Amino acid sequence: MSVIAAAPAATHTPLEPDVTRLPARTTVSRTTASRTTASRTAVFHPAVSLTAVALAAAGALSLAACSTTTTTTTTSATGPAASSSALGEGFLAAGRVPAPESTVSPAPGSWSAVHPPSHYEVVLLSDQADAEAGRVDPADGRAARTLAAAVASWAAAEDVSLTRVVAADPDDRVAAVARAVDEHPDLVISVGDDMVDPLAAVSPSALHQQFLVLGAEIAEPTSNVTAADWTGGGFRGEGLGPSSHHDPSTFTPERAGRALRAGVAAVLNDLTGIVVWVR
Repeated sequence: MSVIAAAPAATHTPLEPDVTRLPARTTVSRTTASRTTASRTAVFHPAVSLTAVALAAAGALSLAACSTTTTTTTTSATGPAASSSALGEGFLAAGRVPAPESTVSPAPGSWSAVHPPSHYEVVLLSDQADAEAGRVDPADGRAARTLAAAVASWAAAEDVSLTRVVAADPDDRVAAVARAVDEHPDLVISVGDDMVDPLAAVSPSALHQQFLVLGAEIAEPTSNVTAADWTGGGFRGEGLGPSSHHDPSTFTPERAGRALRAGVAAVLNDLTGIVVWVR
């Protein structure tokens, strides 16, 4: 009986992937109803497709731009959130459907009956520089921190799941927007002027994701970007004139809270791609 020797296995060199995944080391902290806190550190990879879009939009990101960011998820100790309700009288002019990119000025309190549904998930997007002392304009940092505190307070009151995504440095801002989208939240809320341009770069390629810009605007928003603003806010991006005189002193907790609730009410009622101007 003859023996046939097996042919040696062909060698194969794997092809390089078309897209490089950017690893991001993320610290996740969760607060339970008993107010005990457990922390863990995990490494995750953002979705390839959206990260690739973010890289293209940035135009300068590379593997060296991989950085450390902090993500914190909190859930309040209150009961389930109420279901979304209809807008009150005066939120819109009678019989008016706002056109894309238009501005509406709702009557004060016309959003008060609107609440997020149960299990609503929000990502709070911000820049690390806004939390640091000694930045070029400390007033802008204080304004962004006031907005972030308003979002955290609202989330606790409404029993909303809140995840924080923070850009570690200017080169990480576009990638941070992509990471926020990769969390698959119901809404991404952006605070701070530094995140306006990165969000404008990424949002057109993430039309499935709803964004709310608090205390600023995007000059030409797509249908998935809504802004909540007021006189004294109105930053629209580098090199563009603000929609009103920019005054960081107008960023008070009370005004930030009103604008946030009005903006969320608009999103929950499918009034998106507009500017909600709070009086």
